[in-house]
Amino acid sequence: MCTTLCWLPQAVKIIREKKTSGISLLTQSVFTLGVALWATYGLLLNDPPIIYANLVTLVFSSAILILKLRYP
Repeated sequence: MCTTLCWLPQAVKIIREKKTSGISLLTQSVFTLGVALWATYGLLLNDPPIIYANLVTLVFSSAILILKLRYP
């Protein structure tokens, strides 16, 4: 739960400040892809804990990635 929700404060901070200079686009992109692959793995196994945890993380990580592209 901690590793899933840890992205929420970062997303909120970016939305408030409209600054992403401290975030690496490459790192955030690779992380988001990795989380998407884990979610896919969970779907293939039909394993709800893997699916749900990674889908929530994917939402936050994708939001941060989109904000990074919008506010370089």
